[in-house]
Amino acid sequence: MNEVFKEARTKMGKTLQVLKSDLASIRAGRANPHILDKIMVDYYGTPTPVNQVGNISSPEPRLLVISPWEPSMIPVIEKEIMKSDIGITPTNDGKVIRLVFPELTEERRKELVKLVNKYGEESKIAIRSIRRDANDTLKKMRKANEITEDEQRIGENEIQSITDEHIKQIDEIVKEKEKEIMEF
Repeated sequence: MNEVFKEARTKMGKTLQVLKSDLASIRAGRANPHILDKIMVDYYGTPTPVNQVGNISSPEPRLLVISPWEPSMIPVIEKEIMKSDIGITPTNDGKVIRLVFPELTEERRKELVKLVNKYGEESKIAIRSIRRDANDTLKKMRKANEITEDEQRIGENEIQSITDEHIKQIDEIVKEKEKEIMEF
């Protein structure tokens, strides 16, 4: 029965990591190098993350500077940034690429908050699905007489408390990201 709890905790933990990763790619007005995490460039025939072909720094709150290790990578990186959905046009001076983040409008902030809430809700749905699978496993164990009815009930209560704990963490993560978007 402990394996069921352990597996549920592991899967729910992974769901939280996916949520954090998704939210990191949403820009909240300030320049965050993680916005480039999902952008891949062709580096000698291999898709490679931008942060592995150059140095990314944020010298000002609304500016990212990408310094490729090879100047020949500048047009490739620029092209991939233009194709991505981050909505920022890169500029370059032959040595570095600059991404200037415009001030977010109130309307755009509200759209981003809706997107954050959507990600949060999808994560909650995934958590509930994991809970259902764990409870189904307990029911199968009960039918196979591996555990008693009382142990099944205790197990379901434990799974519910694990679920509640992770749902609360999702709410906190979403609330923090909303605050970050609205305050800048």
